[in-house]
Amino acid sequence: MANKETKQTVTTTTAKSPYDIALEQLAMCAAKLKLDPGIHEVLKYPERILTVSIPVRMDDGSVKVFTGFRSQHNSARGPCKGGIRYHPNVTLEEVKALSAWMTWKCGVVGIPYGGAKGGIICDPKKMSNGELERMTRKYAERIAVIIGPEVDIPAPDVYTNGQTMTWIMDTYSRLKGKQTPGVITGKPLAVGGSKGRDTATARGCVFTIREAAKKTGLKLEGARVVVQGYGNAGSFAAIFLHKLGCKVIAVNDSQGTAYDEKGMDAKALLDFKEKNGTVKGFPGSKDLSTEKLLALDCEILVPAALENQINSENAGNVKAKIIAECANGPTTPEADEILYKKGVLLVPDILANAGGVTVSYFEWVQNLQNYYWTEGEVNEKLERIMVESFENVYKTSKENKVNMRVAAYMVAVSRVAEAMKLKGYA
Repeated sequence: MANKETKQTVTTTTAKSPYDIALEQLAMCAAKLKLDPGIHEVLKYPERILTVSIPVRMDDGSVKVFTGFRSQHNSARGPCKGGIRYHPNVTLEEVKALSAWMTWKCGVVGIPYGGAKGGIICDPKKMSNGELERMTRKYAERIAVIIGPEVDIPAPDVYTNGQTMTWIMDTYSRLKGKQTPGVITGKPLAVGGSKGRDTATARGCVFTIREAAKKTGLKLEGARVVVQGYGNAGSFAAIFLHKLGCKVIAVNDSQGTAYDEKGMDAKALLDFKEKNGTVKGFPGSKDLSTEKLLALDCEILVPAALENQINSENAGNVKAKIIAECANGPTTPEADEILYKKGVLLVPDILANAGGVTVSYFEWVQNLQNYYWTEGEVNEKLERIMVESFENVYKTSKENKVNMRVAAYMVAVSRVAEAMKLKGYA
């Protein structure tokens, strides 16, 4: 199965779970907003969590039972929205945190969704395609009671892809007795997907980098770029930045690094990775540790791997002027403050990588209308939303003298809180 975000881990001393971090970020924002205590209390917890057992007949004839989750954090602004990940380290705490981050991500870009997230504890690399299909369809059956086009719309995430989404859509449609493409997004074009969806996360991230460069006076022509994680999002971000004239000097994946201070062709790097399974060994490049990669002298750093990569121990070594978080939660709260005091303009994950959920929203709209847009129309609408959202967050940051993450939360949480008050949720 294709990985949506390449994995790369950095040793960190933090004992905080993703959910602890999510709560800490919410508390920081609530204090700045002087948020109603009742609203704050409600937002600490998901509205609904479903845990399911998933019995699967394996290829050897044995039956294995997997555990799956679906967390729906908040539906005040619309149906819940969020991906499904397959990974051996999936936990309920992680899924809860990711569902909350999805609420803020949808809120910050102003699309009419709340947040959700799902996951199955499994190792897809050790499973056959048939086993994955049987597991996916059984999971879809078990969560069908709480998902739907007007309720909760899943999407791909780590180690899930368009094929996974098609199995879920087909299973749900069979249960309902009618074709229901709007139950899921991230589908292939042949079954109701949207043009531009495969590169939307990266494209949206690059729109925010372009706007950040304008604010800092950074010229993109010749700007040095480092990308941590060369999966779908990281590789296309590098390709789009390369087309804007940036110099991609280093990228890495779970196997190693390709570093060349003279710059490398981002598309050639992707071709090399697809052929060899890693960017390590790219002609003319040398390998570096992840710690050295994050500390390289560059103008733009794009973390596109896993959580907690930039932390209190290594944030002081970061030399980038702009950081755009293509991954979810790559920077700890302690690192945020260190970077802010250094004058780094950090575009937080809930804004920087919101291009994916924005085009998922477009896909859902097209499914409901049964009318499909050109890729140019999709990209034009995406650019408008990302630019407007960046401006809102940047303005909030300056007016309130807070970092961009707190500002993004302030924009998102205030929108969710307003909807909750109007509907009488608290």
